[in-house]
Amino acid sequence: MKSDATWILGFIVAIAGGWVLAMTYRRVPFLDRHLERTFMVMSYLAIALIIFWGVVDRFVFSNQQPWSTTIPPLLFMIMAWFGATYNVRLRSHLSFSEFRSRMGRKAQMACLCLDNVLWMAFSVIVIVTTARAAALSASNFQIVLGTDNVMQWWFLLTAPFAFLLMAARVVENVYEDVENYRNGHELIQTTVIGGGE
Repeated sequence: MKSDATWILGFIVAIAGGWVLAMTYRRVPFLDRHLERTFMVMSYLAIALIIFWGVVDRFVFSNQQPWSTTIPPLLFMIMAWFGATYNVRLRSHLSFSEFRSRMGRKAQMACLCLDNVLWMAFSVIVIVTTARAAALSASNFQIVLGTDNVMQWWFLLTAPFAFLLMAARVVENVYEDVENYRNGHELIQTTVIGGGE
């Protein structure tokens, strides 16, 4: 995992895996609409439940589970990673739509291509570095603080998966941009964070 070949492998995994997942999204629209949101909502509900029970347990029963303060931050990271992926699909990151809508059509397409290149590069970087961190955590048998047998790498492994999904969203955006450009449709659309489809 330490060699430079890991970066080449990460690039291949991001491109090929992103393409396969993008095709899966096309064939299974339910996943396209709900996958990231499901991870976000489930993580958020788990965080809320753990914190709620931690407060009740502490102030009502004068007890506290030792993991009640260590697992919620890990779940929050999962929620944030899948949230970033979801917002790449919505194009609410790096949109600058007010500025870009005044540009010419070719300049708009160039900006969208730049967005896609940046997000794919970001995905490759995160996939490689977090896969390394997860492998290191697994090889050292790191457990989540306050637990006896919950491994840290279980949580860390969700980062490369989330950013593989981001690579798939980038591939989807590329297809959409090229199709809109060829058909003469509007390229820059106003986005709303959390607006959904």
